[in-house]
Amino acid sequence: MSVHLSPPQPIRKTAILAIILISYVMIVLDISIVLTGLPKIHQQLGFSEAGLAWVQSAYTLTFGGFMLLGARAGDILGRRRMFVCGLAVFIVASLAIGASQSADWMLAWRAIQGIGAAVLAPSTLALLQTHFAEGHERTRAVSYYAAAAGASATVGLVVGGVLAEWVSWRAGFYINLPIGIALIIATYRCIEETPRHTGKFDLLGAVTSTLGIGGLVFGFIRSAQSGWADPVTIVSLLGAVILLGLFLVIERRAAQPILPLHLFASRTRSGAYVTRVLYLGAMVGFFFFSTLYLQEVKGYGPAISGLAFIPATVLHVPFTVAVPRLIRHFSANRLMVVGIVFGFVGMAWLSQASAQSSYVTAVALPMLLIGISQGLTLSPLTSAGVAGVAQRDAGAASGAVNVAHQLGSSVGLSVLVAVAGTASAGLVGNALSVSRIHAAFDAGTVMLVLALAVVLTTIVRPVTAQPDTPAGVTDAA
Repeated sequence: MSVHLSPPQPIRKTAILAIILISYVMIVLDISIVLTGLPKIHQQLGFSEAGLAWVQSAYTLTFGGFMLLGARAGDILGRRRMFVCGLAVFIVASLAIGASQSADWMLAWRAIQGIGAAVLAPSTLALLQTHFAEGHERTRAVSYYAAAAGASATVGLVVGGVLAEWVSWRAGFYINLPIGIALIIATYRCIEETPRHTGKFDLLGAVTSTLGIGGLVFGFIRSAQSGWADPVTIVSLLGAVILLGLFLVIERRAAQPILPLHLFASRTRSGAYVTRVLYLGAMVGFFFFSTLYLQEVKGYGPAISGLAFIPATVLHVPFTVAVPRLIRHFSANRLMVVGIVFGFVGMAWLSQASAQSSYVTAVALPMLLIGISQGLTLSPLTSAGVAGVAQRDAGAASGAVNVAHQLGSSVGLSVLVAVAGTASAGLVGNALSVSRIHAAFDAGTVMLVLALAVVLTTIVRPVTAQPDTPAGVTDAA
């Protein structure tokens, strides 16, 4: 028999939503905040050229690898408890990163920060599902959640660049400490503990999924640096495939699986997960390679490069916040389709940028389109990934959404880096930078085309088809 929490009052719901959003902003912010500060980090900590990539990869590797474990731990031990534990690990690691005096020290704590994020991220979405009823109330909350996720990625680039040039790259990590402590205090005051589910913990499933996803992410990242023929790359990818296959066998037989396979019985949810991987791969590639274009090709400094991303935010947040109202007049599926098309056009437009191109016409205008795309796409895509899920599976479903998000961010970016490296082989100087950026944006455009195809074939269905998720969340276009 399921146990339900008492419905929070409106004022308390606002406080709960604020806690969830601010915590998620911290997670996403720390993915992007280092990008515009990488040259300063490279100089101060003595990173090698190859080692510098691991400033980002160490975080995404453990974030993606431990996500399902964090989600299941919230179901078993209580989501508020794991939310606070994730926050604590995250802010301690942030403090240690900011104090790092060597490359090895920073990478070690960056990986630990990713573990904290892996515990914290699924708890944020699960708490949102628990405290906001399915329908318009949850759609509205999820729209703010998606707005926070998307906007904070761009804000991270802006803040990271400004801090790196005018203060220090370390400041971006230090600010997590007071914010995190305030969030922990507010959580104990405003959020009730969720019911704990008794039973055995799927430890074997947790280990195989963590190692499998981690091996997959590591293998793709390695391939971008050492090539597909590298023995370590091959062993990592083969090992990941074997471990993930074993994970599926374990989950099919487990009494209480870490990732209930019946989540994928819904064509809508399965399509949402695949679409998220493709879409996020293209979007993270947009942030990463636009940063390289602005600094390496156009010669902008970190602060100006960060500020140059403002057009991507100007329309992103308003469109995301407007999604609940737009869904009343248009279906969520129509918004997803239109959003991905806007992203496709913006990415294809960016791929034409050269050293002589005007910032306004070659960068700012396509960024506006990409901002609209993120605003229209991410919220309905998040709702599609968790719609119709029983409360006992809320943590697992939110974990699946976040795993798809993180796999897209890490594996997708690695694929784009590998494509860019192949396309620019043998080139030097400015020609090398322009060639790899063009190739990366072309590959990102292909990812968005594939994402659109998945949405049309798995989420969008004829009006006469019987939906497997509640109407109004992913209703027919």
